[in-house]
Amino acid sequence: MFKNLEQLIQKIKKQKNKNPKISYTASLMKKGKKFCIKKFMEEAKELATSAKYSNKKNIIHEAADLLYHFLVLLEFKKISLASVMKELKRRQKISGIQEKKNRKKNVR
Repeated sequence: MFKNLEQLIQKIKKQKNKNPKISYTASLMKKGKKFCIKKFMEEAKELATSAKYSNKKNIIHEAADLLYHFLVLLEFKKISLASVMKELKRRQKISGIQEKKNRKKNVR
């Protein structure tokens, strides 16, 4: 399962500098950060709507779209999935409620 995810990450890295007329990934990167964020938000909304009204097949389709756009956004910002996973591992050591309280303290 994670092998497929790593393959997708590598494909995004490979495609990002290709001709945007033939690579969707390259076209997203060329349009910039705001556009990548916009696409991610659109996909998140589509997944949420799908989860509310659709069947499993459509939810899976929308989840895949969201995951792809999430990975593109991370690549655009030069953030590795490994760093996100490291943060999730760190959070496993405390309750979600405590982690949210700590986050609010650090924002101020």
